[in-house]
Amino acid sequence: MAEEMALQHFDPEQPHAMWRSLRATRPVSPIDRPNESGRQTYLVTTRAGAKQVLLDPETFSSSINGEHTGRFMGPMILAMDGERHCSRRLLISHAFRTSQIARWERELIRPIITELCAEIAAAGRAELIEEVISRFPVQVICGMCAIPAVDSPRFLQWAKDIHRGMLDEATGRAAAGQMRAYLEPLVEQRRAAPGDDLISDIVHSTIDGERLDDEEIYGFLRLLLPAGSESTFRATSTALLAILSTPGLVDRVRSDRTLLAAVIEETLRWDVSNSMVSRVATRDAMVEGCPVSAGSALLVVTNSANRDEGEHSDPEIFDVDRTDRRHIAFGLGPHQCLGQPLARMEMHVGLDVILSELGNLRLNPAYPVPVVTGASFRSPQALHVLFEERVSN
Repeated sequence: MAEEMALQHFDPEQPHAMWRSLRATRPVSPIDRPNESGRQTYLVTTRAGAKQVLLDPETFSSSINGEHTGRFMGPMILAMDGERHCSRRLLISHAFRTSQIARWERELIRPIITELCAEIAAAGRAELIEEVISRFPVQVICGMCAIPAVDSPRFLQWAKDIHRGMLDEATGRAAAGQMRAYLEPLVEQRRAAPGDDLISDIVHSTIDGERLDDEEIYGFLRLLLPAGSESTFRATSTALLAILSTPGLVDRVRSDRTLLAAVIEETLRWDVSNSMVSRVATRDAMVEGCPVSAGSALLVVTNSANRDEGEHSDPEIFDVDRTDRRHIAFGLGPHQCLGQPLARMEMHVGLDVILSELGNLRLNPAYPVPVVTGASFRSPQALHVLFEERVSN
């Protein structure tokens, strides 16, 4: 009964109350209606359940991702399992090597966010998500791919439309097609004359004589765009909201930037931007005492698992001094996010520069205090702030 009440009163903008109830009453909960493929679907809301599902790819396959996003994004490593996934991940991982990420920080990440802040510094006020934070990661990705910065707004729109594709397939297909049409001549140019950009890396990456084929290249680039831009700007927005709204925290971070690492990890634990991971059962299984039949879909709610009361005390509270900030924001197992070092780097540099370039940064009291909203994709919708031009730390 408690489970039925929780699902009945689901608030798509503020689902944490439902997830908390399900963790306590039925950590693996069937959803009444089948998914779009006709599969029985279960919500998995505890850390133990999430670990069981994500660490057992033979029983819980990622192939289900090809049934929804794969319809318009093409072949993705997100939907692959086993040896094929391993080989494709290795081919792509070279593009995210440590030396390359360090170069991107120096040549792209810090200069881009510094310039975006400089553009608004004299105004003294801004809606920071629209004017800075949402523009930042997509410009970084364009720079990584040697795509002209002037084209970054269309990439940001494609990223949003690709995410919407799970609810509006026509919009997702249109965005994926437009993105491919834009990228095709660039891929062919890099194939003929490689540079030091990410597209050149993945086009020419070879392991044991094997390369990504064209469909896999475009599938990866379509996946990189929303994962590397929208997810990162949402996480950065939530982190900045936490800094500005937690009593005393902004002053602490201003005087001690080493706290940023803790802020980022606590943000990822407290309210990660992508809340759910999809899997499909390849055989009958038992998860947290609940029988799951072969062919059933599972939605692992990482945002709920990160607030599991069995793992953390007062998990609903944002606490930068928490001694255990373990989380699964980037997943677990063979599909753990390949770009997490880059995401952490962008968040750290972005927050550092924003606090440096926008002096005395604070929430604008003329607007309601922002809150994090959303079910699958979470972040504040706006951050109206006041500030002064740059002051020295």
